[in-house]
Amino acid sequence: MHKQFHLLVVGTGTAATVAAWRARDAGWSVAVIDYRRFGGTCALRGCDPKRVLVDAAAAYDDAKRRHGKGLAGEVRLDWQVLMNFKRTFTDPVPEKREALYADKGIAAFHGHARFTGANVIDVDGDTLEGRYILIAAGAEPANLGIPGEQYLVTSETLLTLDLLPHRILIVGGGFIAAEFSHVAARGGAQVTIVGESDRMLSEFAAETVDWLMPAFDAAGIEVHTGTAVEAIEQRDGAYLVRASKDGKPLQFNADLVVHAAGRKPDLQALGVEAAGIELEHGRLRLSGYLQSVSNPAVYAAGDAASMGPQLTPVATYDAKVAIDNILKGNHRTVDYSVVPSVAFTIPPIATVGLDEQEANDKQLKFRVCCANAADWFTARRSAQPVYGYKILVEEDSGRILGAHLVGPNVDELINLFALAIRHGLSADALKETLFAYPTGASDIGSMLG
Repeated sequence: MHKQFHLLVVGTGTAATVAAWRARDAGWSVAVIDYRRFGGTCALRGCDPKRVLVDAAAAYDDAKRRHGKGLAGEVRLDWQVLMNFKRTFTDPVPEKREALYADKGIAAFHGHARFTGANVIDVDGDTLEGRYILIAAGAEPANLGIPGEQYLVTSETLLTLDLLPHRILIVGGGFIAAEFSHVAARGGAQVTIVGESDRMLSEFAAETVDWLMPAFDAAGIEVHTGTAVEAIEQRDGAYLVRASKDGKPLQFNADLVVHAAGRKPDLQALGVEAAGIELEHGRLRLSGYLQSVSNPAVYAAGDAASMGPQLTPVATYDAKVAIDNILKGNHRTVDYSVVPSVAFTIPPIATVGLDEQEANDKQLKFRVCCANAADWFTARRSAQPVYGYKILVEEDSGRILGAHLVGPNVDELINLFALAIRHGLSADALKETLFAYPTGASDIGSMLG
């Protein structure tokens, strides 16, 4: 079967759906292609189900911290019941996504997409030709190139386990390692993190990470930074993980070893070379318009593009930029300068805007408001010993340049700072704003001095 469309979209996640919807609204014929269940990473195996687990783990942790401060009795986290609750969010997604496409008149193809020409894709024997093609296929775990790599499971596996293994080792030190370690530890597992970086969560300000690290200790999470995993061996139904730090050999025993050491665009099976699509270090070579530099019929968005942070709001933004350029000609370029980012640890850690090095590189004059605020009311009323902030303010204009937070409710508070940075609001403007009290936002004035 040979079919022609105005737009072919590879993927059915956030970026793919936004782009397909907008193209269809413009009167274009559109087809989407996915070899996995329709819905994409965020809705099925990423942010949404993860947040369900994090919220339960955080509620459990909150109750334990408040024991003797007004709460009494035993509290426990029932992992299997929690997983059943999580499935009420994920299980309906594929059918709903397919129905959405059908209602919009978007053709849906289940199978592996593979380029056979500049604008032609084979899907398990069906030939689809598109005037334009958008690659929004998401990302997959990066290859570590170590013996025994086949024994690694992904965070997706953690999101499907009805029973948690007793000992879990997580390879990596970023978002996935930090978030899932906090969840699994509250679920009763003994969790060990082994990461090559000198510190956890290198995307976040060092001060806020330092304030957060005692929360790992309090949860019983063992963290080994600056440590390289070199091999994984299967032994008697469990695993022996060999590693090294500063040239000294280390080994760990685990019942489950989780890959959380980075993700790369899911491009391998697409055969992009057949379409003349150039790659660079395993990533698509794209212009600021999110267009392939070597094949003008091809654009990309979201994790598959990896031009910006691998975050759902970025995927949505990419899709809007890419489809506007496809529909109307190239006129929009991407700007990732103000993207708030949160790691949903317990408590969360958040960042937006510039850090000190970036501000210095731009030769900006700024002051830094930075303090450990664990003794503030916001932290004490929730019995949370972790709370702190680091905010960069431009000297002459008073503009907020960057905000870095850790502690209760900062996953929401960071959005106010993102709004301020994007619209050039000054520290004085924020300090003069009357925020409801007592809330996290009511701390902003004190943070700015």
